[in-house]
Amino acid sequence: MPIQSSLALPVGYQLHNYRIAKVLSQGGFGLVYLAYNEGEEPFAIKEYLPSALAAREDGAMVLATSADNLAGFRYGMKCFFEEGRALAKINHPNVVRVVNFFRANDTVYLVMQYERGKTLQKLIQNQRQDITENFIRRVFSSLLNGLREVHTHKLLHLDIKPANIYIRLDGSPVLLDFGAARQTLASEKPMLTPMYTPGFAAPEQYGAREILGPWSDIYSIGASIFACLASYAPQAADARTVVDKYVPAKKTWRGQYTEQLLGIIDQCLQLDHMRRPQSVFALQKTLMDTSIPLDKPSWLESLREAWAKRRI
Repeated sequence: MPIQSSLALPVGYQLHNYRIAKVLSQGGFGLVYLAYNEGEEPFAIKEYLPSALAAREDGAMVLATSADNLAGFRYGMKCFFEEGRALAKINHPNVVRVVNFFRANDTVYLVMQYERGKTLQKLIQNQRQDITENFIRRVFSSLLNGLREVHTHKLLHLDIKPANIYIRLDGSPVLLDFGAARQTLASEKPMLTPMYTPGFAAPEQYGAREILGPWSDIYSIGASIFACLASYAPQAADARTVVDKYVPAKKTWRGQYTEQLLGIIDQCLQLDHMRRPQSVFALQKTLMDTSIPLDKPSWLESLREAWAKRRI
């Protein structure tokens, strides 16, 4: 059968109990729709449709574009479904709420609570004057509450960036668009372009995936705070491992923000994952309490210094 050039379901399409109203976004691994249920409540529905592997045939069914892509498409769909199953167990005000997930049209859909507001990226672009230090501390302290819950469920986000941090109308943040399934798929299927975002992805996401951990998301948090100050992402981590051109935040914005906030950014953006805060709780405690000096050496750094002195 012929493949449609447009991947999106048509406006008005009835998907189980939801009516498609419009496309909210489209990326390499799928689309997000605004839809309404029978009670006219709005929801955001994410559809698994990786453009590198599949397309929509006449009607609504999603098919792999070739026999060679079939295994990758099915594996990715399994990961996407498992992502929905895991996220559906999380009920936290600072994490996007997955209220349903199901199979249809030979693919998988995640139904999420629809949030009103705008992304942090939009705020950075259009309302720079509102991005004060107090705003940053308030937003990221709350966001870290949600990320702690995610890590408690043994999940990593792996795609934290201002575009995936949504600021509701009441000013509270919510973490969107989890990348765990995409990251797994990208690592298993080299035919796909990795879906990490340069500048926000930790260095281990580029190759040393065996050391991925909470500190990987913490790198992205530091990069996101950096973007709040700079209006752009820091140098990509893979490039930094070759020639590190990162200028410490403490030097770039000295006198404009507190030394402690700038130190948080610099510590989160350490290339060595062991030199970053090792847990969200540790980072959150520092971010919320301006009396805590960040420059105090960690136990690991103290151990390294002691070992170095023994060798002299």
